[in-house]
Amino acid sequence: MREKLVAGNWKMNGGLAENAQLLEAVIAGVAGLQGVQRAVCVPFPYLHQAQRSLQGTPVAWGAENVSQYEKGAYTGEVSAAMLLDFGCRYAIVGHSERRALFGEGDGAVADKFSAAQAAGLVPVLCVGETLEEREASVTEAVVSRQLDAVIARCGVESLAKAVVAYEPVWAIGTGKVPTLEDIAEVHDFMRAELAKSHPDTAEDMRLLYGGSVKPSNAAEIFAVSNVDGGLVGGASLKAADFGGIVKAASEG
Repeated sequence: MREKLVAGNWKMNGGLAENAQLLEAVIAGVAGLQGVQRAVCVPFPYLHQAQRSLQGTPVAWGAENVSQYEKGAYTGEVSAAMLLDFGCRYAIVGHSERRALFGEGDGAVADKFSAAQAAGLVPVLCVGETLEEREASVTEAVVSRQLDAVIARCGVESLAKAVVAYEPVWAIGTGKVPTLEDIAEVHDFMRAELAKSHPDTAEDMRLLYGGSVKPSNAAEIFAVSNVDGGLVGGASLKAADFGGIVKAASEG
């Protein structure tokens, strides 16, 4: 049985003083909860602080991005090996903001996935459609294309050792949440499509939902078929909210 995972994505937020308070409160807020893994993915400058604060606790940590390059003349990039130096377990790849704002295409995302996994990190691969794509009824085609790029680069078995997060782009940070039927439809589709050719990989692949998850809706979202947890944005910056979401996953 797949254990649920709740991972926070802080995005470009934080500061040393406020992070210290937040991390302390997160540790206290999720203490004692069973049956759920938890993690926070923080901006690069705060990885050392996360490592120092979270080591020895049940809360793992990771990065919000990773370079596809191993090392070299790539000014401003951060490699998977560097992330490992700070004890990271996870690295988010393909977040919709990276795709839309920084021009990361499916090929670059697949390369980042490969680099992260080869170094020993667990990639959190984000997939999802825009509002225009949803209204054009091409959600499944978009998600398939994004997954297929990784499969072509890394092999289908790589998905069993990764996390896939479905994030409808139009629901991120907007307060809009797809219906439970919409969420189930995409998660069921991803698992079922993979199961046609690789049932063992499909069973092991962990699928998260991301997009305006909060304590008030987490329990019903996590009860949806094939949802194995959540990738949490804004709510991960509030310890009480993040703890409430982890609690919902624990009880689900």
